[in-house]
Amino acid sequence: MINVAIVEDNNVIREGLGALINGTTGYSCIGAYSNCEDFLNKLLTIQPDVVLMDIGLPGMNGIEGVRLALEKKTDMNILMLTVYEDSEKVFDALCAGACGYLVKKTPPAKLLEAIKDVYEGGSPMSSNVARQVITAFKESKNTYEKKSDYELLSEREKSVLSLLADGYNYQEIADSLFISVDTVRHHIRNIYKKLHVHSQSEAVAKAIRKKII
Repeated sequence: MINVAIVEDNNVIREGLGALINGTTGYSCIGAYSNCEDFLNKLLTIQPDVVLMDIGLPGMNGIEGVRLALEKKTDMNILMLTVYEDSEKVFDALCAGACGYLVKKTPPAKLLEAIKDVYEGGSPMSSNVARQVITAFKESKNTYEKKSDYELLSEREKSVLSLLADGYNYQEIADSLFISVDTVRHHIRNIYKKLHVHSQSEAVAKAIRKKII
């Protein structure tokens, strides 16, 4: 039996997914939540084998939800099920620790196959998403072969970025590097500018993709 949890704010979609899973032999929906906060509070109690996670959720988004879920349970199998197909969100989700990425228009039979695939150690992706991942890797390779802004990061900025990726907050980074919190903020502003990003999660995801850290 594959125990599945659902995190989806659309009531109709959430109930439909639950009915599909419970109506299929070998699958069981053990929890359905409209937001990440409720799911995270119940995570260690329900112990799902696979989680279907939306991205555009009220409050905490699904990508942050993936990261926090994996902090609680490192062997969690999380499959993104979302309307978003742009490569940045795909990479952000995969870098956060998601095992696969499907769009909501995926046919029910394919979705069930994907859940089983994730449960057995696979990483399923919708065909459009897989093509975007390949394209993004090609673009990344081409960018890597040229002089790029990310090469201009100082060693201290790389240290700050590495600590961010490890989950340190600003004060912890400051203490670790023996600098002030204001100096940490200054470095992070420079990192955002050089990497052309606007958030901590974007900076970390891009740094991992570019092999900066």
